[in-house]
Amino acid sequence: MVFQIWPMGSFCFGVCFVFGLSFVSSEAANATVEGSVFIDGEAPIGRIDEDFICATLDWWPPEKCDYGTCSWGRAGLLNLDLSNNIFLNAVKAFSPLKIRLGGSLQDKVIYGTDDNQQPCTSFVHNTSQMFGFTQGCLPMNRWDQLNSFFQKTQAKVIFGLNALAGRTIDSDGEAVGAWNYTNAESFICYTVGKNYIIHGWELGNELCGSGVGTRVSADQYAAHTAALQSVVENAYKNVDLKPLIIAPGGFYDSDWFKEYINKTIKTLDVATHHIYNLGAGVDPHLVEKILDPSVLEGESETFSGLHNIIKSSPTSAVAWVGEAGGAYNSGHNLVTNAFVFSFWYLDQLGMASKYDTKTYCRQSLVGGNYGLLNTTNFEPNPDYYSALLWHRLMGRNVLSTGFAGTEKIRSYTHCAKQSKGITLLLINLDNSTTVQAKLAFNSTITLRHIHRYRTWHHKHKIHKTTIVKLPKGIAATIRREEYHLTAKDGNLQSQTMLLNGKVLSVNSSGIIPPLEPLHVTSAKPIMVAPLSIVFAHMPGVIVPACKVQS
Repeated sequence: MVFQIWPMGSFCFGVCFVFGLSFVSSEAANATVEGSVFIDGEAPIGRIDEDFICATLDWWPPEKCDYGTCSWGRAGLLNLDLSNNIFLNAVKAFSPLKIRLGGSLQDKVIYGTDDNQQPCTSFVHNTSQMFGFTQGCLPMNRWDQLNSFFQKTQAKVIFGLNALAGRTIDSDGEAVGAWNYTNAESFICYTVGKNYIIHGWELGNELCGSGVGTRVSADQYAAHTAALQSVVENAYKNVDLKPLIIAPGGFYDSDWFKEYINKTIKTLDVATHHIYNLGAGVDPHLVEKILDPSVLEGESETFSGLHNIIKSSPTSAVAWVGEAGGAYNSGHNLVTNAFVFSFWYLDQLGMASKYDTKTYCRQSLVGGNYGLLNTTNFEPNPDYYSALLWHRLMGRNVLSTGFAGTEKIRSYTHCAKQSKGITLLLINLDNSTTVQAKLAFNSTITLRHIHRYRTWHHKHKIHKTTIVKLPKGIAATIRREEYHLTAKDGNLQSQTMLLNGKVLSVNSSGIIPPLEPLHVTSAKPIMVAPLSIVFAHMPGVIVPACKVQS
C-alpha cells in the first residue's frame, strides 16, 4: 500500500509520501516529463565522513605536459603560491577541507631533513626517467610554509609517502627489495616535533595491482604497511591524536585488494583507490561519456567490489577514493574544468556514498585541467561550487534512492547536514527535457510545520496506514530550499556556473560568494531543467534514518 500527502485538500493511501504533483500542459508535453524519486527512509545504507569532500595537491612541476599542453603551471607543491587570497578563502570555506598531498611523483620524493645525505634539489625533466622526471626533494622550509597554510585554512592533511625508497625495479616491471623508511621516519619525526597535525600518512601511489610505472605485490605492500604503522606508533607515542595509516592509493584490482586487506587487518585504517574511468584526457568523446548514464553507472562495480571485500574481511579499515580526476593525463581543458564536469563529479560523490565510501579526494584542488580552482588565478571552477554545496548540504547518513520516469535522471539522498530533514540531489543528463519530480517514501515520517490551525500539533507523525487530508493552509507552510545549477548561456563547456540563475564568482576582495537557495513551497514539484543539477533541502521531512546523525 502507498500513503501519499497531497496539497490543497486532495488525498490518497499508503506508504508513499509525495511532495506535489503537477499536470503537464499539452504545449509542454514534448519538453516535460513527470518522474518519481523513491526514498527508503527507514535506515541508512551508507555513512560518510563529516568532512567527506577532499581535494589533492600534486608534485608536478611546470614542465609537466600532456598532448603538447603544459597545464600545471606553478600549481605543484614546491612552487604553489600559498599567499593568494582567493586560494586561502577557497580552502577556508570548507572548514575543514581534507587535502591529500601526493601523485605520480610522490614515489620519487625525498625529504630534506637534517640526516638526509642527498642534495635537496627540485625535479628535473628527463624523458628517460619514470614519469619523465628525476628524483625531487621537499625542503623542510617549504614543508613549514605548507603547514602554515594548512593551519590558516584549517585543512586536514593526508601526506603520501615515497614507497619506493631503497627499492629497485626488476626487468618485469616489479619493484623488489625492502622499503627503506629511514628518510620517511626522519620526516615524520620532524613533523611531529613541529607539532604539525597530519590527518593521515599514506604509503605509495598507484603501485597496487598491475601498477602505473611499476608495481608491488600485495604481500610486500602489507609488510611495508606494517612497517609504516610501527614507525608512526613510535613517532606519535607521546601524542594524543594519532594519524590514520592509509594505503595503497592505486587502481582497484579485486584479487590484489582482497589479499592486501586481509593481510593488513591490524595495521591499515583506510584503503584508498583511484578513479579515472573516462579514459585519456585527449579523448574527443569526453562530454558524451559524461552525459551517458551507463558510463556513469559503470563505476559502481568498483565501489561495490571494494565495499564487499571490506565487509567480508575482519578488517576495521574503511574505503576512500584517494584520487579521482575522471580523465587521466591532466584532464581536458573546457571539459574537466567546465560546468559539464559537475555531472560526473556529483554523480561520483553520490555513488561513492551509497557504497559506504567515507571520503572522496578530487584530483585536483588546483593544477592540470581538472582543478577545482583555476591554475593561474585560483578563481573557482564550477566543480568547486558543486563540492561546496555538497559539503554544506549532504549529511553523513545515506538513503537508498531510485528514480522512475526517465533514465536521464541520477538521484541521491542524504540526511541533511547540520539541519533537520533530508537533502535530495537530482542530476538531469537530458538536453531537452525538464523533469517534474515527485517524492515517495517507504517509511514513517514526521512533518514539521508552523501554521495557525490549532487542530494540528506542531509535529504530526504520519504512519504507514494513515489517511490524511491536509487543511488548505498547511501545504503552504511546508517549505524546502532549492539550489539549481546551470551553465552560463547554456554552454556546457563554460567555466561559469549559475546558481538559481545568478553567476557565481568571487568579489574584488577574493571572497567566495554566498550560496543562497530559493525557498519553495512543497506544494510545487521539483523542476529539474535540461542539463541542470538541483539540490533540494527539505527541513520539514523527518525520517527514521535521520534521527541519529552523530
